[in-house]
Amino acid sequence: MRDPNCPLCLADAGDVLWYDAFCRVIWVDDADYPGFCRVILNAHVREMTDLPAADRRRLMDVVFAVEAVVRTVFDPAKINLASLGNVVPHLHWHVIPRFADDRHFPDAIWAPPRREALPPRLPAADFKSQCEALLRQRLGPPRE
Repeated sequence: MRDPNCPLCLADAGDVLWYDAFCRVIWVDDADYPGFCRVILNAHVREMTDLPAADRRRLMDVVFAVEAVVRTVFDPAKINLASLGNVVPHLHWHVIPRFADDRHFPDAIWAPPRREALPPRLPAADFKSQCEALLRQRLGPPRE
């Protein structure tokens, strides 16, 4: 089920790295946070507890696969996982690699910045191709 007023129902919301009929993994194009991804449920659901237990496990398996891939590609100091939905109440998870020298560390990326931005760590095309390949290894080929 999709909501015609929901931006996450209407569009991919970024570069799709992997997808299936259940969810999709999106690369968030943010120069300050290379490797930032979102895992977006395809159905319009507001909360994790609105899903049956098997679907909750399935979604978290994808979130954890994305976390593992981002750790492999970027070797961050920490990964932040967040499911907020205050602005867009459509179930999605943020997978955010954090570095000791990123603009906001150790605060949340939504806090005021502590320092100036650094140059990109890895070209976007490299990130995308590496992550796509590793996601396919962990989750299988993209499919409808």
